[in-house]
Amino acid sequence: MITVIGTGTGAVPSGDVLAGAGLVVGGRRHLDAARLPDGAERVVLGPLAPALDTIGEYLAKDRPVVVLASGDPGFFGIVRVLAERFGPERLDVRPGVSSVAAAFARTGLPWDDAVVVSAHGRGLRTAVNVCRARAKTAVLTGPGAGPAELGAALAGWNRVLVVACGLGSADERVERVTPAEAAVRDWGTAVNVVLCLEETRALGPVRTVAGPGEQPAGWALDEAEFAHRDSMITKFEVRALALARLGPRLGDLVWDVGAGSGSVAVECARLGAAAVAVEKTPDGVERVRANAAAHGVDVRVVHGTAPAALDGLADDPDAVFVGGGGRELPAIVAACARRARRAVVVAMAALDRVPAVRGALTSAGFSCDGVLSQSSRLAPLPGDVTRLAATNPVFLLWGVREPLDREGVAQ
Repeated sequence: MITVIGTGTGAVPSGDVLAGAGLVVGGRRHLDAARLPDGAERVVLGPLAPALDTIGEYLAKDRPVVVLASGDPGFFGIVRVLAERFGPERLDVRPGVSSVAAAFARTGLPWDDAVVVSAHGRGLRTAVNVCRARAKTAVLTGPGAGPAELGAALAGWNRVLVVACGLGSADERVERVTPAEAAVRDWGTAVNVVLCLEETRALGPVRTVAGPGEQPAGWALDEAEFAHRDSMITKFEVRALALARLGPRLGDLVWDVGAGSGSVAVECARLGAAAVAVEKTPDGVERVRANAAAHGVDVRVVHGTAPAALDGLADDPDAVFVGGGGRELPAIVAACARRARRAVVVAMAALDRVPAVRGALTSAGFSCDGVLSQSSRLAPLPGDVTRLAATNPVFLLWGVREPLDREGVAQ
């Protein structure tokens, strides 16, 4: 049997739990803090493979093993690895208080509505995009993916970081800083977790289901759900297919270029993606912000003209929607295609633009497909009868790249 003990935030396992263990495995600080039984072998956790092999040898001899871990070892912890290797029926797990729970407790906030992301050994991209999209996120940090890197990546987003270091120890520190302040600090190695908060929404409503929140009941919302100018908005039929090809999800970054009303950016944000809207007109910028606020999502709005405005966006997007037309459309699509990791979707009314846009996508290595969308909506007539009212036809082209994983590696 393997007894897995979560030491909590500063708690030390009692001697009776360790008594009789033939092997004790854990981090150096856990082993140094524990009173190990006489004759027990100790293995300091570094690379997992040698430690797992040693555990296997003890189990084969039916000798008891104790594994010491931080907090709740079943929460982004060693329980998963042990269960995969030896089977869950051979584990006796005794969890402590996780660093996430402790950090939220120190902050005085509930965390049933928080999203928890591990950046420990996984890269920071997914964590950054979840922080951009959600009002309450906990990030488990690691080397190269700590508060400084997270703060630098959140430049331009309205967030506050709560950095929890040394939880439960005599050197415990819990500091509230802006992303800019976090970016220029050397935080050392004692960071447990970073909470990323959009403070106006950090408390949140009473919840029934824990986690990142319920998915929207519907998408491709009616145009009436958005403020727009002179019907200059991506119609819901076109938006439905565009969303299907963009595939926005939690952890993704999506650009809406030539955003207009921002309807596509808002819908992507409702589906969990971090969304950036690029819009050249001042009144359009305000409309996008108003529509995002009306739907309770966070969309970063960049005032500028593409393709030049795209140079100021540091992070490459997973998917891009390009709306509108004009002579610059092929150049805009080419600029987006150079940086998009997964897909580019383009909506246009002019037939003349289709060959150049398709060429821009295929030249960037995308496989390209598309449709001409022509729909007719039910419209009332006098006498309680109905006719069909045709909408303007729209060409929708999309380019798809070879799939990448969340950190940008081809699958």
